[in-house]
Amino acid sequence: MDVKRLTYMANQIGKFFAHKPEAEAVAGIESHIRQFWDPRMRAAILAGDGAGLDPLPRAAVERLRLTGQAPPT
Repeated sequence: MDVKRLTYMANQIGKFFAHKPEAEAVAGIESHIRQFWDPRMRAAILAGDGAGLDPLPRAAVERLRLTGQAPPT
């Protein structure tokens, strides 16, 4: 899937959680991506460089990477 489209989607999720405290928002975005995105979608966003991601989705993607959701190399 196109990383630009996934970036747009992650930023939209981020807008939904933007009213919450930062830690809660990041956890919510991470949870949504983990639960509802296809593994190929997660792998594609994790393989990207994060360009275009807003700060909250960027932090959520980094948490996914740190918690072992990164694609195998």
